[in-house]
Amino acid sequence: MSTPILICDDSSFARKQMARTLPPDWDVTISYAENGLEALDAVRAGKGNIMFLDLTMPIMDGYQVLEVIKKEDLPCMVIVVSGDVQPEAVARVKQLGALDFIEKPIDPDKTRQVLSEFGIL
Repeated sequence: MSTPILICDDSSFARKQMARTLPPDWDVTISYAENGLEALDAVRAGKGNIMFLDLTMPIMDGYQVLEVIKKEDLPCMVIVVSGDVQPEAVARVKQLGALDFIEKPIDPDKTRQVLSEFGIL
């Protein structure tokens, strides 16, 4: 059974780039969301057991998504993918329940490393 993955970013280029960094031997079904509201709908529909989440998006940003996931105890592991690498941002997303933080531009080796560290691969 494949793992439902959700990639949430307002940039279509960034979504495609993230998808290309996933390990090619990983059995996944990938869904996409352009903002936080779409992402939460997808998670509630079972399309995002693991989510790669951007922070800066219109309508609902990544911080707000993490707050809702935590508040509603949604079954979703979140890895934040962002260009905002300030220590405060990293600490805040981890406090909100994110597993880890991957800096853009995305390195496939870093993605594999994070997935392995958390026993996802």
